[in-house]
Amino acid sequence: MQTWNDKNKAIDSWQVLRIQSEFVRGFDTLFELGPSVCVFGSARTREEEHWYQEAKVFGNIMGREGFSIITGGGPGIMEAVNLGAKEAGANSVGVGIELPFEAQMNSYVTTGITCRYFFTRKVMFLKYSQAFVVFPGGLGTLDELFETLTLSQTGHAPKFPIILVGSQYWSGLFDWLKSTVLESKKMCQEDFNLFRIVDTSKEARDKIMEFQEKYRKENQINF
Repeated sequence: MQTWNDKNKAIDSWQVLRIQSEFVRGFDTLFELGPSVCVFGSARTREEEHWYQEAKVFGNIMGREGFSIITGGGPGIMEAVNLGAKEAGANSVGVGIELPFEAQMNSYVTTGITCRYFFTRKVMFLKYSQAFVVFPGGLGTLDELFETLTLSQTGHAPKFPIILVGSQYWSGLFDWLKSTVLESKKMCQEDFNLFRIVDTSKEARDKIMEFQEKYRKENQINF
């Protein structure tokens, strides 16, 4: 007679295989992307808003610099960046997630995969990107930002640029980290070197290109 534990063990085993298949599919799809920039930001940003237009500019100028652009493939900031990248003739990548309340992959994605699990999706973002740019966003964006910062802080990911766009939007978070988290010794001053805050897409581009040049010289490699 099958027990409750036996039934759940079987379900878990199949789930492991599904997780494995997501990794294999993602790795096969993204393996040859070349230099890539990952962009996070709110799915709720409308086309007429400033940050939608600024994100579109970012996708375009980084695409013209020869980078593939990776987003979550959804609407809002993600759509804007994918649109800019596609218009530049760059590889416009979307790594989507199955959600009951969010639109399907936006129409400007040229290379797309959809994940069931958030953690497999995050691995795709982090494994194949050489820079991370964060536009204003909500809980999902904050989750992606802090996971990226944590992996960089702990050495589980290379220290590639992490750039927050929009000083007015991010200033409250920055001030809280300084006045509360740092003051209570829950982080150290050096952790603030993990990221930079800028106001425009062009400033973000400049930070990435400066880092790329420095990284290339220090490691004697080409991206």
